[in-house]
Amino acid sequence: MDNMERIIIYPTAKRATIVAHLLGVTAIILMLGWLLHYRGGIDLHSDNNDRVFNVHPFLMFFGFIFLAGEAMMAYKTVTAVKKVQKFVHSLIHFTAFILGIVGIYAVFKFHKRLGIPDMYSLHSWIGMGTFCLFGLQWIFGFGYFWFPTATMTIRTRVLPWHVYWGRALLYMAICTAETGLMEKATFMELKHGTESRLMNFTGLAILLFGIAVDLSIAFGRHV
Repeated sequence: MDNMERIIIYPTAKRATIVAHLLGVTAIILMLGWLLHYRGGIDLHSDNNDRVFNVHPFLMFFGFIFLAGEAMMAYKTVTAVKKVQKFVHSLIHFTAFILGIVGIYAVFKFHKRLGIPDMYSLHSWIGMGTFCLFGLQWIFGFGYFWFPTATMTIRTRVLPWHVYWGRALLYMAICTAETGLMEKATFMELKHGTESRLMNFTGLAILLFGIAVDLSIAFGRHV
């Protein structure tokens, strides 16, 4: 039954998935344009502190938010054997978690070099809370939906909470990204100009990406 479940994917989900991919790729391009053209590049091992910091926003979006959204859409909008869907879903989430660790390490390394205190801003509070909850979400999801010891009754009870926290954490991660962009713009004391507008469009694309992902999974497969 687990492998032979009927899949129903509404056309709205398919269209929303396409839009989500376009917005996600757009956000990646805009962020790379900002980091490479205006901020000097991306290099975790560079002697240039700005390049070390730049690893943080790039990996926290592409490596964490974007891949997390991809994992959610892969499970809800791709027709495949259930076990394959679950494996891809958990694998992409795990990859996002690992890349997120590298992204967080980058900003801690940047702070240490400049003698800046850690975990002092709302951005960092929301971000670390989101990341820790994301890790717990993955662990509990792996435990409940992969191990055969969890009965179907338990899985049925846990599933709505798993879905709820997945969607909530996506928006929490996006909120973290938006506050991070605002915080960085404030520190750089950006005036109204090309770089400022580029950061604004990047933040807008990230937000719209999250909305499109949520829409695609809301209309995704129903069993």
